[in-house]
Amino acid sequence: MDFAITSLLAHEILDSRGHPTLEVECSLSCGIVARASVPSGASKGTREAMELRDGETGRYSGLGVEKAIDSVNGELAILLFEADVRDQAGIDNRMIELDGTPDKSRLGANAMLGVSMAVCRAAAMSVKLPLYQYIGGISANRLPVPCMNIINGGVHARWQGADFQEFMIAPYGADTFRDAVRWGSEIYQALKSILLEKHYHCAVGDEGGFAPSVSSNQEPLDLILAAIEKVGLSPGKDVGICMDPASSEFFKDEKYHLRTEKKVLSSAEMVSYYAQLVKNYPICLLEDGLSESDWGGWAALNNELGDAIEIVGDDIFVTNVEYIARGIEENLANSALIKLNQIGTLTETVDAVHLCQSCGWGAFVSHRSGETIDSFIADMTVALGTGHLKAGAPCRGERVEKYNQLMRIEDELGDMAEFAGRDAFVRPIEW
Repeated sequence: MDFAITSLLAHEILDSRGHPTLEVECSLSCGIVARASVPSGASKGTREAMELRDGETGRYSGLGVEKAIDSVNGELAILLFEADVRDQAGIDNRMIELDGTPDKSRLGANAMLGVSMAVCRAAAMSVKLPLYQYIGGISANRLPVPCMNIINGGVHARWQGADFQEFMIAPYGADTFRDAVRWGSEIYQALKSILLEKHYHCAVGDEGGFAPSVSSNQEPLDLILAAIEKVGLSPGKDVGICMDPASSEFFKDEKYHLRTEKKVLSSAEMVSYYAQLVKNYPICLLEDGLSESDWGGWAALNNELGDAIEIVGDDIFVTNVEYIARGIEENLANSALIKLNQIGTLTETVDAVHLCQSCGWGAFVSHRSGETIDSFIADMTVALGTGHLKAGAPCRGERVEKYNQLMRIEDELGDMAEFAGRDAFVRPIEW
């Protein structure tokens, strides 16, 4: 059978932070070989599916993935030998059943995800379809707004800058995805010149954004506004701002500790803090504004700002339909971040996106801070029509490869391509 899996083979490679990860090859009886590589996060939700790491301190400081490789080359290869590569849901469910744990800790979510993505890519190749069309059908044509992380803070900047982890630009006023990428690149370069003028260091963080030693969490917003205006664009009209404070990282003893501003805020005070920022700046999306454990605070945050901007849950939902369903029921947000490796298989990721979309929620596709050059999420974003994604700054090869792939897709679609623009977000852009 031309669509039968004949082998699965994993290799240990390095991610963008220089840590080990795995690449999986899926070979078919027709001779096709497809590869996929697995990302890893720095700031992780406690309920994420479990990466399997070796724990041997004398090798890669315990971060090796030989155990996950053994899962692929051993049990998973045996399980899926001669399986029909087109049966994505069946393959993913068989892996989940074989693992038998609630968090995929026995075989490793990283092992299972590598197989899941490689199988999907092999299937697309076997039926001679682009990956985005194989996943989403021939009507998949919606190009997302690229939300580019151009100032890094928090753990991504080794706590040398802002407390908030990501300050992103969203060039939603462009006519095409390609124009949006150009705007993002021009703003990024303008920001660099502004930082140099102010004698800030211009080293970049894990996701390619600059990591200046700012004195507050408002200063990055002011710097970004200046960069947008420097290239002749209008903040709010042409380009919005998205933020991911990753607040679980500075939530301690039931309080939010803003190191740069020497403030310790309650949940209610943190909500008020964000409300003032939204009033003063063209912010269209706020991700992880509160801690993953602050469920009551999330309800208050969504009540305060959910009618005005997109409120995205990441650590609180971890791409898991169980937690997203609770968020929908309790009205905790209006969008969920979507990360393949938080849940461990493509099928579960698609289920999470479909749940969000069926309830009028946003689904915001995301890379991880430890990335590879694999552009799977670019195709997946178009396939699922999510309308926006974040893949880092327009800098560093593992980041720009996602944007480059989306430009290729837009070119391939030609007149059929539709750029999501201002409609990408679940709340109207009113600036």
